[in-house]
Amino acid sequence: MRKLTLLPLLLLILCPVIAQSGKRAFDIADVYKTVSPGAPDFSPDGKLVIFSVQKYKLEEAKSWSEIWMMNADGSNLRQMTFGENRDSNPVFSPDGTRFIFVSLREGGTPQLFSMRVDGGEAKQLTKFSMGVADPAWSPDGKWIAVTAEVFPECGSDSACNEKIRKTWEEGKLKAHMADSLLYRHWTSWADGKAAHVLLVNAESGEVAKDLTPGQWVSPTFSLSGDRGYDFSPDSKELCFVSNREKDQASTTNADLWVVALDGEVKESDAINITEANDGWDGAPLYSPDGRYIAYRSQEKPAYESDLFRIAMYDRQTKSVRYLTDRKTFDNWVTEVEWAPDSKRLYFQAEYQGRNPILALDLDAGKISRLLTHATITGWKVSPDAKTIVYNSRGVAQPPEIFVHEVGNTGRRQLTHFNKQLTADVDIRPAEELWLPGAGDYKVHTFIVKPHGFDPTKKYPLILNVHGGPQQQWMDSYRGDWQVYPGKGYVLAFANPTGSTGYGQDFTDAIGCDWGGRAYQDLMKVTDGLAALPYVDSARMGAMGWSYGGYMMMWFEGHTNRFKAIATMMGLYNLTAMYGSTEELWFVEKDLCGQPWNSEHFRKWSPSEYVANFKTPNLVITGELDYRVPYTQSLEFFTALQKMNVPSRLIVLPNAGHWPSWYEMVLYYNAHLDWFHRWLGGEKAPWDMEKLLRNEVFGK
Repeated sequence: MRKLTLLPLLLLILCPVIAQSGKRAFDIADVYKTVSPGAPDFSPDGKLVIFSVQKYKLEEAKSWSEIWMMNADGSNLRQMTFGENRDSNPVFSPDGTRFIFVSLREGGTPQLFSMRVDGGEAKQLTKFSMGVADPAWSPDGKWIAVTAEVFPECGSDSACNEKIRKTWEEGKLKAHMADSLLYRHWTSWADGKAAHVLLVNAESGEVAKDLTPGQWVSPTFSLSGDRGYDFSPDSKELCFVSNREKDQASTTNADLWVVALDGEVKESDAINITEANDGWDGAPLYSPDGRYIAYRSQEKPAYESDLFRIAMYDRQTKSVRYLTDRKTFDNWVTEVEWAPDSKRLYFQAEYQGRNPILALDLDAGKISRLLTHATITGWKVSPDAKTIVYNSRGVAQPPEIFVHEVGNTGRRQLTHFNKQLTADVDIRPAEELWLPGAGDYKVHTFIVKPHGFDPTKKYPLILNVHGGPQQQWMDSYRGDWQVYPGKGYVLAFANPTGSTGYGQDFTDAIGCDWGGRAYQDLMKVTDGLAALPYVDSARMGAMGWSYGGYMMMWFEGHTNRFKAIATMMGLYNLTAMYGSTEELWFVEKDLCGQPWNSEHFRKWSPSEYVANFKTPNLVITGELDYRVPYTQSLEFFTALQKMNVPSRLIVLPNAGHWPSWYEMVLYYNAHLDWFHRWLGGEKAPWDMEKLLRNEVFGK
């Protein structure tokens, strides 16, 4: 992250295009020329590192992932799987002689494959009709736990599941039926299925048993990809996450359950070890010595954005100890890993636009920071606890894998998948400002200046507002941070009230105040941005997704300072949103009740301010978005049109709350086309009509 000092500032004034080295501007196609290595993992002896690599062929509308391996020092980097398949989630066997991974290479459903570390052909391990995911190897090497969507009456019976699935999907009658809420979630209907943890024989690939029988989803769905289960070190027990409350749509009370692996497993066999806490408990991880289970925990019931703490369950005393809280660590803990000696915990947390890795000494209770490097998207501590291998990406840094020596301040880059991209393309860095907010605090704001930046000129600006609302914009490689600066815009993104990483009180402050302090923060930030000498205050635009989309709709009815707005998957009519979304705990907590007993649904609903609509608005939504149903955008577009506001609606029939990578091509192009029309930046690379009609590529 670059911070300006006096000398470089003078150089920028005297030589406005300095350090560009003849590199060309970033374009949409460069998003898909970026190679993305995944989370790395050490072999049991610490000598090897394995990871997946995501690649794209934009012209063919094709994406795939491969498995790669290298020595722990980065040498002998080699590709392990070939053929443009979807190979992912590699996991070493406990003896280190082979690894398993999930693949769609045979078509149909994802299955487990096995390969020796010295190469050779991959061997298909499972053939379960419903497909499998998220493999975890038992320490004794005999078993692999996987997740599968099954019909509870069938459990681990592959043929039984396939019979129901086939008649349901291939029959002429198409219908959904529900007797309770949470009947659909994000992009899919439950239709009688539930996620279960299955036990797979590591040698034969046969599914031995269903470890979580019954109607309940186990592990509970986690948007952040939390670990859903873990084996005890002696391989005799599994700890898994499951919410078994009656009203599934209004509770976040997931708990940790343990079940023995021996013998027949019945639903009643699972033991709830976190029953005393009515908030969320998840991501269990046994200590190497087997005494403890570390996990993440939230205290407040039905509040998905409560502080994530580190908790520890003592298997001997059957007691819980909370290792962090608001007094000791007032930001979200996002991942936890044990030290080999079981005396320390390593953890990752959100902090001021980044997610550093820290260490917690269990005896002293002392927390120390080990590593900060932009956005770290996956990491692993070596078996000897001397190094951390991790994936990092920054605003101006495409994703790569690095290694850090614990106790030192440096790091070393191990992969260079994007070396040519960074050599050819001007990937713009970010600068950071702390601008006055609505109260006695400042709002952390990132700015990316355009390609060929000349400080004597004025440029149009785009303000991007994040979703959540309880999340943070981060120093991370993202198409939005490069596509618009590549076309001549100043791009700004801020973390206003409600953002994470700035203390839990700052996060909590948006509750029942959706269009209040956060909106005021953003107006103050806009004041600060408009005052910058290189920003053309007459050509400012704004864009946002999810809650950011809500804020765009709120902008539409409350300010005329933006010349154009782009709204993605936004919340427009909050009363209607309540009746059609799935996770009711979210709206009930954030808006203080239900539409019939809380004034906040109408008070903060953009639909109440249609009379003020004036700003040209691009509206994008997806028909499979069950989180924020696409009818919200249809209602908004109708109001814009009836108010004679220049507007455009784009509906992606196969998209959920997040479009696919290929649908994102249209997303970027539509924004460039819209902002070019109203703010005067450079043209979009492709004609919108031709792109929509598949006349550009991917025919």
